[in-house]
Amino acid sequence: MGRRNNEPNSILSHRLILPLVCFASCGLVYAFLSAVLTNSRNRVSEFQRLVEDGVASENDGGCCRGIENLELWGAAVKWGSEFKFNSSEGCCNACKSMCSGKDGPCLCDTWVFCGDRKACGSKFGECWLKKQKDSLAPERQEGAPQGEVIGWTSGLIFGKGEGIIGLETEYGTLHIKLLPDCAPHSVAYILELLALHHCAGCQFYRAESRGQSWDSEGNHIKNAAFGPPYALIQGTLEAQGTAFNNLPVEDCPTLRRGSVAWIGSGPEFFISLADHSEWKHEYTVFGSILPEDMHIAEKIATLPTIPDVWNSVNVTVLEKPIPLLLRRIQKSHVDEM
Repeated sequence: MGRRNNEPNSILSHRLILPLVCFASCGLVYAFLSAVLTNSRNRVSEFQRLVEDGVASENDGGCCRGIENLELWGAAVKWGSEFKFNSSEGCCNACKSMCSGKDGPCLCDTWVFCGDRKACGSKFGECWLKKQKDSLAPERQEGAPQGEVIGWTSGLIFGKGEGIIGLETEYGTLHIKLLPDCAPHSVAYILELLALHHCAGCQFYRAESRGQSWDSEGNHIKNAAFGPPYALIQGTLEAQGTAFNNLPVEDCPTLRRGSVAWIGSGPEFFISLADHSEWKHEYTVFGSILPEDMHIAEKIATLPTIPDVWNSVNVTVLEKPIPLLLRRIQKSHVDEM
């Protein structure tokens, strides 16, 4: 009996294997391309989200200011050559959109916008988003060559646990959250003071309680007078031996309990112990006392004072002025704030 011929079965097996191999290969190629395209779409979507967030916020009336003719440096997290806006507000809000949650933390803390069409040339509209090594000592370009105009506008954004300085007194440390997006020139001055490591001459010299006009939460009591006393503590932030240049008027919202604001163009300032809607929008607010520290300000307002009259206004002046010291606050100390 002869051996059965298996050749047809072998040929059939080969014919079946070939399509299976092709099918598997196509599947792998499809999976690879899908992953690549998905990542690409994700990157495009993220880029588009930042653009949309910035554009949507350009005219929302929010606080987003910077300093003109200033170029801040730092590690780029978004390259301006591929990221443009029509205004500095759009660039600022794109940086803000990189903060998760209400108050950070921020992946971007610096925005730099080229808004001078003549000086910027082809770079006009570029928006560079950056991250500083030290947000309280931002890197900056120190001047431009003679005759050259700096076409950049720059600003800072402080997220959770960032942009908080200490106003140290013998009664405790007042932690102040700085507001660079509302008062960039004011905050830049405070950061300059901070870098001096001293504030000789800085002090509180006036203190007035809430009296019978405001409750413990700072709300005005119906039909009560608006002072005196005026519910504030006042002082100066000018270090002896350093020149002070008047600050421009910046964002002037309604004063709330805890607001830190300049009187005029500085360096005289005050901390509000109550809401002061009656003062309208007269004062540049550059910071806010953390709520848990307001008891320190309240304590200062109860210290012995003597009456005085300033420009026909009855005030109370501290018998003994309180020296102030500005100091850095370790980020770990305020991570939960």
